[in-house]
Amino acid sequence: MSPSRPAPAGGDRGGAPAWAGLLPVDKPTGVTSHDVVERARRALGLRAIGHLGTLDPGASGLLVLALGAATRCAVVWQGGRKTYEGTARFGVVTDSQDLDGRVVARSDALPGESQVREAALGMVGDIDQVPPMVSAVKQGGERLYALARRGITVPRDARRVRVEAWRWLEFAGADARFEVECSAGTYVRTLVHDLGAQLGCGAALASLRRTRSEPFTLARACTWEDLGQRPPEALLAELGIPLDHALEALPAVSLGPAETAAIGCGQAPRVEPGAAPVGGGPRSVVFRDAGGRALALGALCSEADGVRARPSVVFPWAVRARQSA
Repeated sequence: MSPSRPAPAGGDRGGAPAWAGLLPVDKPTGVTSHDVVERARRALGLRAIGHLGTLDPGASGLLVLALGAATRCAVVWQGGRKTYEGTARFGVVTDSQDLDGRVVARSDALPGESQVREAALGMVGDIDQVPPMVSAVKQGGERLYALARRGITVPRDARRVRVEAWRWLEFAGADARFEVECSAGTYVRTLVHDLGAQLGCGAALASLRRTRSEPFTLARACTWEDLGQRPPEALLAELGIPLDHALEALPAVSLGPAETAAIGCGQAPRVEPGAAPVGGGPRSVVFRDAGGRALALGALCSEADGVRARPSVVFPWAVRARQSA
């Protein structure tokens, strides 16, 4: 499967595998992340699609879709730093921590620009954050947002997150625009809520747009309209990131013909690790054939007879190559 000429999204009658890789999308407000996935499934004729990191319906911006065999590798790209642009509204507190929720408190005592900047500086670095009730975090086997819809609030444990930078762009009355860089798993609405609590006036998130999900940006993202109007092959050729390229985020081990066949059978051949880490975990290394094509994800394990390649995810074309050999 050539990176420059994607196979048909749904595979062809000759048995070619479906296109596999990533497709960055610029999600508009007013639709869910699942809505984007469903639209992509219809537009591309492919059922195996997932997304990397949910965006709320009221938020816009970068939503990276995993297509085909890439859905089995999502963990590879989910831990990167995120960048958001947003607007905080001071003097209001809501039960959802954004302006879509029910107002529970108001204040006319708005903070000054210097107060906001100073308070935000104290929230840069490693901080403990309690997930909001509208989040998808599971507690007792149920999503928090499902409990919230029934009017149930439960205690939540704080989680350690990291705010790399919080920059303030504009102040206008009760609103302040900002850009924040943070770790995966950070709730920006909660950052704004906690900032308002620290200032004593309350605050809620008025708008949010994700501009970067490391290493992906909006620069090569398709639009909502692209998904409904452009031919799948042209869309993927221009904006899709083929799996071979997307997996360059991981160290690679090149396999010879015998090892390639063994990986296709799910076996663990002996290999030369080179610079790849030994004992790095089940999806820490990508195994490639002599031509550079990704065959599997797995780990390098040190055993009595040497280092072995133990696959955790074997891609369909590696199995096909073994079957046709």
